[in-house]
Amino acid sequence: MIKNRESGGIPTSYEPFLVLLVEDNSSHAMLIMRTFERLGFAGKIDWVRDGRAALEYLHAREMARLPELVMLDLRLPKLDGHQVLREMKSSKRLKMIPVVVLTTSTSDEDLKKAYSCHVNSYLTKPLNFDDLQKTVEEIKKYWFEWNRYPRTT
Repeated sequence: MIKNRESGGIPTSYEPFLVLLVEDNSSHAMLIMRTFERLGFAGKIDWVRDGRAALEYLHAREMARLPELVMLDLRLPKLDGHQVLREMKSSKRLKMIPVVVLTTSTSDEDLKKAYSCHVNSYLTKPLNFDDLQKTVEEIKKYWFEWNRYPRTT
């Protein structure tokens, strides 16, 4: 079901959903993107491989449309996911973007740190590729079919 942005729903077919995937593991990134494609995701996924690139991407979109969702790994080169999350949520322009942490970390410390920086969801990445694919299917269902987004300004 596609809803008009005026009603607070997801973008229309004229405005495909934009996702920023921040993942340094190429195999995981490819599996995530292929799973979205296999599921008929009509949006666009931009992929960056480190925390610094994620922030540069977001800040470079000064006049461009921001992503509707960021999928963020925690263990990243250059800047870790916690630093990316902290900077996003302290920015007036970026703080409204929902962030889903998708990480292999099961550490209570990482979980508490992410939620203290206002993460929207924290998911542990399964080690099995079939289970990771199922997790991505559930992410797609929740964030792109059920969840509602505010209009961007």
